Amino acid sequence: MATLPDIQDDHLFAVRLMEHLVVPTFVLNSNGDVIIWNKACERLTGVSAEEVLHTKNHWCAFYDKPRACLADILVHGRADEMEGLYTSYSAPGDSHQGLRAENWCVMPKAAKRLYLAINSGPIYNDTGELIAVVETLRDMTEQKQAENALQSLAHKDGLTGIANRRSFDMALEADLLHAKRERAPLALLLGDIDHFKLYNDLYGHQKGDRCLKLVAKAIAAEVKRPSDLAARYGGEEFAVILPGIDAAGALRVAESIRTAVFALNERHKGSETSDRVTLSIGLVCLVPDDVMSEADLIERADKALYTAKESGRNQVVVADATA
Repeated sequence: MATLPDIQDDHLFAVRLMEHLVVPTFVLNSNGDVIIWNKACERLTGVSAEEVLHTKNHWCAFYDKPRACLADILVHGRADEMEGLYTSYSAPGDSHQGLRAENWCVMPKAAKRLYLAINSGPIYNDTGELIAVVETLRDMTEQKQAENALQSLAHKDGLTGIANRRSFDMALEADLLHAKRERAPLALLLGDIDHFKLYNDLYGHQKGDRCLKLVAKAIAAEVKRPSDLAARYGGEEFAVILPGIDAAGALRVAESIRTAVFALNERHKGSETSDRVTLSIGLVCLVPDDVMSEADLIERADKALYTAKESGRNQVVVADATA
């Protein structure tokens, strides 16, 4: 059996060792050119070594347009760029000299989107000069998808599938802070299914649950922008957060929601308002001052909702933004 001292070309041995590692690995020299692209990296990315060796084109294995990989950041000493490039990351510390990051990669050649854990470490010569950087990759897609699924469940209402109260509270806090900082408008809608207790008493809880699902779906369908949030606030109450919208726009959304619920034509013989399920909505839209809290905003929307219900239901009432 050959032992390490028997190997005459240590450099060749190191290269072959790196090439056949089961961990996807590539190496850049101090100029940022690829000098090793191992077999496991070929399998992961679908990019062959001959396509990237002696070039700076390794980015194309992971992204659909040019951008720095972790090894490039280490080669060029640009750790300050990490925040804008990676979902999570850590810079060099006392315990390690390399960089660590996690990120979704589009993997154009492999035609798949993967979540990769990335480690990049420097190699120095005897005089302390950087001669190469090694980057290793670990596919964490399944773990990330499972984590995302659990997070999604934690933030969704179990019955209706829209955001739950916890998610609403978190979003309202963040949106209120943003509105204060940017001096931007923020709208909050609170909606309540009219005479829902009578509906449950007449048709039973199973149909009551079905009704809640239908109403939630109708509300969510009218909340169009990615920044908006529709949530089940509690029981038969729903809430919608609309950041960066003026009062007229918020009223249009509120009326479209009320109309969509009415258009469900869900029979409600016990209603004192209509022959079908209807929704009352309280709306507040304002540019919050520095002392306004989430509770203040909810209280104003809730008072408007109370007014809507006291004055006939199946309507939208707008709170006085100056009150």
